[in-house]
Amino acid sequence: MPPQRTHAVPHQQSRTTRRRRSRRSAWIAAPGVVAVSASVLAGAALTSGPAPEAEAAVPDRLLVAASAQRQATTSDHWFEQVQVRAASDERVAAEKAAAEAAAAAEAARLAEEARRAAAAEATRDAQRDPRGVARLLAADRGWDGAQFSCLDSLWTKESGWDYAADNPSSSAYGIPQALPGSKMASVAGDWETNPVTQITWGLNYIASRYGTPCAAWSHSKASNWY
Repeated sequence: MPPQRTHAVPHQQSRTTRRRRSRRSAWIAAPGVVAVSASVLAGAALTSGPAPEAEAAVPDRLLVAASAQRQATTSDHWFEQVQVRAASDERVAAEKAAAEAAAAAEAARLAEEARRAAAAEATRDAQRDPRGVARLLAADRGWDGAQFSCLDSLWTKESGWDYAADNPSSSAYGIPQALPGSKMASVAGDWETNPVTQITWGLNYIASRYGTPCAAWSHSKASNWY
């Protein structure tokens, strides 16, 4: 008779009982796991949704603002530089114009001084040699040496070629003995001291009244005046 396994059934029952308890524990724990997983997934959904966009949107706005600020600053700096350059150009142009005006004024002053010096020298030369001046001016009118000889005789008689000759009885004055002497102001204001002015007036008078110096000399010899 085979031996009886008195402990076999209880042992199997014990293992069966443990397996059932484990399954019940697993099913009981499953809702908790599901709940935890749902919570984790929900948290992940909450953190992975709008947050990255919000985080990305803030730097973009800051970059746009910073870029606008830089552009405004650059624009302001550019306008400032333009204004500085314009002001500098205006200053340089004004300084150049002032320098040119000063140079022109100085050149005009020097030219006027030179003209006056030349005129004064010419006057002194004419005072020293009024005959030489008269010879040249007579030749400019087409009067030859014979006409100048008549002129020389006429004005030697009238004034001795003295530009300051003054006739106290008649107020005749100068080389041609203009009557009165102020008539010669029609040529120039220096008629009292400049032989050129006096000779020019005298030649005009002779040409208009007698035509030539020889005709004027003939009249002077006949009437003692011309």
